Amino acid sequence: MKTEKPLQDARTKTVATVGPACATKATLVELLKAGADVFRINMAHGGRKAHETAISNIRAAAEETGFPAGILIDLAGPKIRLGQLTQDPLKIRNGQQVRFVRGVESKTDDQLTCNYESLIDEVTVGEDIVLADGQARLEVTDKTPDTLVCNVVDGGKIRSRQGVNLPGTNLSVPALGEVDVDNAIWAAGQGVEFVSLSFVRNAKEVDQLKQLLADNNSSALVIAKIEKAEALDQLDSIVQTAGGVMVARGDLGVEIPIEQTPAAQKRIIKKCLQYRKPVIVATQMLESMHTSKQPTRAEVTDVANAILDGADACMLSGETAIGEYPVEAVSMMNKIMGETEKAFASRNSRMTAHSEATGWEISDAVIFGSAQIARRVEACMVVIASTGSKTALLKSKQRDYVPTVCITDDISSFRAMSLFWGVIPVMCPTPIEETRLRTFVNNWAKDFTELKSGAPFIIITDTEVLPGIHDSVLVAKID
Repeated sequence: MKTEKPLQDARTKTVATVGPACATKATLVELLKAGADVFRINMAHGGRKAHETAISNIRAAAEETGFPAGILIDLAGPKIRLGQLTQDPLKIRNGQQVRFVRGVESKTDDQLTCNYESLIDEVTVGEDIVLADGQARLEVTDKTPDTLVCNVVDGGKIRSRQGVNLPGTNLSVPALGEVDVDNAIWAAGQGVEFVSLSFVRNAKEVDQLKQLLADNNSSALVIAKIEKAEALDQLDSIVQTAGGVMVARGDLGVEIPIEQTPAAQKRIIKKCLQYRKPVIVATQMLESMHTSKQPTRAEVTDVANAILDGADACMLSGETAIGEYPVEAVSMMNKIMGETEKAFASRNSRMTAHSEATGWEISDAVIFGSAQIARRVEACMVVIASTGSKTALLKSKQRDYVPTVCITDDISSFRAMSLFWGVIPVMCPTPIEETRLRTFVNNWAKDFTELKSGAPFIIITDTEVLPGIHDSVLVAKID
């Protein structure tokens, strides 16, 4: 039986990564019921057949529950990885000298290799090389045409095919490589709602992916992953160009000093509020729930702070992909969100998020006014009628605590709104017309809410519903 998201559900959205722990349709249904809104498929793991099966199962789970269940295809990008080591794991110690040599397989314990052929050519003396997400750090002390001589500054255990980060190096490798292009074209053919670009450095790279998707008849939003220092330098233009942004704290916390990551996260979220773009905070949000049914207090606080800062969504990675408790992790995330969002109810008059926005249009003013009216008349909900998702996105960035329902007859918009803060997408099986709108709302409220007759609600319509005029605000009552 199909259901609908309750009006009291968490406003912040949950992105859950699909993996072996949750890939079946039955488990995906449980994740949706627990609070998942968007499913991420990481193209760095698994093959094409597995990815297609995952999409099929997600769509089937969405059909069974009636939830939009957006799909985010996460392109791997130019991830540099270690080659085959002589030992797994290999322990390197402070003060030890190691060498990067060409090839993909080490011959001795002090030799390292990687999958990026130009590493030795592009890294210079004095620069750092970070291994295994910060488990070890090297400083390049000498260089020959075929070797980088490095001193181990921070020792630790490393394994074959773990990540290599070059925080001080300007790399020539493109963000959108051949494999990523192929995966993006495939994603366009699958009709997914979001495609994320890893290791973005500038807005031009975002534009390249947007054009590639458009050329393949895809309207998917491009999510720019901020995980390099160069991206922080070009943050304004990247945020303006992208359809949305992900604060990818895993690699970002390696590419910049880890102690700078919290301030960088707040800065990125603020820019997304300013330019009205959805923003996802990702990596290690409930990390301990890989093996525990309960998160740490610090993890709970981390999620709460991301929400209070203005995140539209929080992402679970290994917690749902390979963790022992994927459903419990999503449920816990949803509980933290619901409790934290109560703070918005007491500060509605501040319009915190909307005050960050610049370049107001008529639609902004109409939506802002609708929230003021909703509070004055104590509206039970705000209903947006739109064939697209722009009005819903503007409303979501306002961070109004009054429940917001967006009725659309476009399946792509229905699924895309799964990422918008505070928006409950509702699919209308027939084209929206003004004369039938109130009847549809009344029937929906009767079937899926406990709202009482006479309760006031606000209706926002756009130019597609009422041609020839700008967005309009109506006040009606549940009949």
